[in-house]
Amino acid sequence: MAGRRKKIWITRAQPAANATAERVRGMGHDALVAPLLAVHNLDAAEVDLDGIAALAFTSANGVRAFAERSGVRDLKVFAVGAATALAARQAGFRSVLSTDGDVAALAEGIAARRGELKGAVLHAGAAELAGDLAGALAAHGVESRRLTLYETRPVKLGEAELKPLLRAEVVLLHSPRAARALATIVRAHPAPQLRALGLSQAVLKPLARIKLAAKIAPPYPLEAALLQLIDKEP
Repeated sequence: MAGRRKKIWITRAQPAANATAERVRGMGHDALVAPLLAVHNLDAAEVDLDGIAALAFTSANGVRAFAERSGVRDLKVFAVGAATALAARQAGFRSVLSTDGDVAALAEGIAARRGELKGAVLHAGAAELAGDLAGALAAHGVESRRLTLYETRPVKLGEAELKPLLRAEVVLLHSPRAARALATIVRAHPAPQLRALGLSQAVLKPLARIKLAAKIAPPYPLEAALLQLIDKEP
């Protein structure tokens, strides 16, 4: 059963922020979309697929950035989560395998199929990654390379924009970078009533010294699990 109607601040970068907002509104809450990060593709990035047998994506942003730079769609794709897998299929990739969870789960899924791979796995993603996929794959004996295609940069919100956001009951955080940006804001503009819900404990770590009503992560790093926390009263 849904709890009382709440104002939920959504901080993730677009276009994912709008998708999250739609889910939040579907739960009967007010979604305040004000990203703390923006995605910027890196023009200098060169896509070299020599010796590559498969692609690994840990975000839909990585899929979109790769699709803009390369027309190759016949490589096998390994993706974290349903949203990333859907983005890969929408981009035209035909063989897409997904795993729920985090980078470690993705590495295990790839390792389970390493016998099918006649080459390395290319991890195409952000300049700052949420986990060490290359290290996890190496531990399983899988060769990989990294390709940096985009970076996320902080978005500066004005005083007028911040005022209603800091009166929200809940703020949703999908990355440590967003949490760091929020920490900077709350140091200057205290919001002791704000509950921070993060995709994982690692996401919430930058808020360790910040005074908030709560800092909670779901047992699994899935957005569905994150959103379920909204109606759990502190």
